[in-house]
Amino acid sequence: MGCMEATSPARGGARGRNPRGQGERLRDEILGATLRLLDELADDQALSMRAVAREVGIAATSVYIHFADRDALVLAALERCHRDLRAAIDRAEAAEEGPVGKLRARVLLSGTWAHAHPGLYKVMHESTLNRRASMPFKRELADRTTRAVRRCMDAGLAPPDDPAAISFDLRAAVHGAVSMRLNLPDQPWPPLEQQVDRFLVKLAGVRLPAG
Repeated sequence: MGCMEATSPARGGARGRNPRGQGERLRDEILGATLRLLDELADDQALSMRAVAREVGIAATSVYIHFADRDALVLAALERCHRDLRAAIDRAEAAEEGPVGKLRARVLLSGTWAHAHPGLYKVMHESTLNRRASMPFKRELADRTTRAVRRCMDAGLAPPDDPAAISFDLRAAVHGAVSMRLNLPDQPWPPLEQQVDRFLVKLAGVRLPAG
C-alpha cells in the first residue's frame, strides 16, 4: 500500500465496529487517514486525534486504543509512509539498467515524491517533531543511497571518494531543491529532473547517458 492510499470509508461516513480480530485493519485505516490529513495540513501539531477519528468514521477513543498520543500516531504514520516510499524507490531502481541509472532513479524518485506530497515532506523533514522524537527509520533510505553511490564507484563510473559523504551531499541538494520549490513556488524553477541530473554530475561525478 502506498503512502497516500487508504482502506478507510469515505470521509465523515459512519462505520460499524470492526469484527473481532480486525484491530490491525482498523489501525491501518487510522494510519492512512493520518497521512491524508498530514499531507493537507503540512503541520503535525495542527492534527487532532478527533479529526483522524472523524476521517475514519470512528470514536476518538478508538484511536487512543491504538496510539497513546498524537506524536505516537504521527510517528507510526510516517514510519509506514517511509516504508512504502522505500519500496517504491527500490522498484524504480530495479527497473533501470546499470549502477548510474539505478542511482539516478533512486535520487529522482525521492525528489519527485517529496514535491508531490509537500505536506508529508514538511512534517517528515521540517517539523518540530524531528527535534522531539527520533526517526531511525529514515536512516534506511540514506544507507541505500550510499550503497547505490558505492556501486557506481566500484564499477569505475564515478571517481573514488567517500560514498557516505557523496550520498549525504546528493540528499542535501535534493532536499534543498524541493524545500525551495515548496516555500518559493512563484520562482521560475527548472524541471526537478534537470536539477537532479546536475547534482549527479557535479556531486557524484557520474556521466549520464546522452538523451
